[in-house]
Amino acid sequence: MQKKQNPFELEKGIHTDFQEEMSYTSYLQLDKILSSQRRLSNHHDEMLFIIIHQTSELWMKLILHEMEAAIQCILDDDLEPSFKMFARISRIQQQLIQSWGVLSTLTPSEYMEFRECLGHASGFQSYQNRLIEFALGQKNIHVLPVFQHDQHIYEQLMRALHAPSVYDAAIKALAVRGLSIDQEVLQRDYSQNYQPNASVEKAWLTVYRNVDRYWDLYELAEKLVDIGSQQQIWRYMHMTTVERIIGYKKGTGGSSGVSYLKKALDRPFFPELWTLRTKL
Repeated sequence: MQKKQNPFELEKGIHTDFQEEMSYTSYLQLDKILSSQRRLSNHHDEMLFIIIHQTSELWMKLILHEMEAAIQCILDDDLEPSFKMFARISRIQQQLIQSWGVLSTLTPSEYMEFRECLGHASGFQSYQNRLIEFALGQKNIHVLPVFQHDQHIYEQLMRALHAPSVYDAAIKALAVRGLSIDQEVLQRDYSQNYQPNASVEKAWLTVYRNVDRYWDLYELAEKLVDIGSQQQIWRYMHMTTVERIIGYKKGTGGSSGVSYLKKALDRPFFPELWTLRTKL
């Protein structure tokens, strides 16, 4: 039966339901998205460069959306919903890893045709990448001055710097389940980069040696290992792609380029989840 319209709405021309008028293009705001690829040169390959980085930022936005919810689930001692979120994050990371392969089709000569147009713009300035690193537990206050020109972004990064990472949340979950964690870890300054701790490694070892008893904590640990390793693969692909295109030149934003990216590979996420494997 067809729904009767309110006579008052008919008289005033008021519409309360826009679903029938909604289109694919308007729902996704494709006019905004597809008009955002503004080349600063006439070089064909600049379009590739722009789209790879724009889509990467969209995927990063989804990672942060999922990560924020997962951290809250863990802090609420409701671990199972976070597992789906971590599984999704891992799949997104795979998409990001594959994107480096597409970008690597850009040759050094092609990139040099439009590199000067970028000015000081650099992937080093990706605030969402910094937010992901902060969420994974690698805090670095020294990167923040890069973002001081944008007050909104700067404040967002400051909040993330002082918020518990996903690993801080996981360690609190260990303590909630009665596993002994040093108070200096539980009450640590979240703005500082996480440092390995013997009590945390011992607690994780207990989990891995008693899987049936601590199944959800064990599953949480393995999900973290998964996203931590995927992030390291992303870093490696980033480094090799940059090396392939510009060698050891400095980055456009003034960073040391490949040298900086290689150092990042020496900083794994969730350290005790790696060291415990030798002791099992």
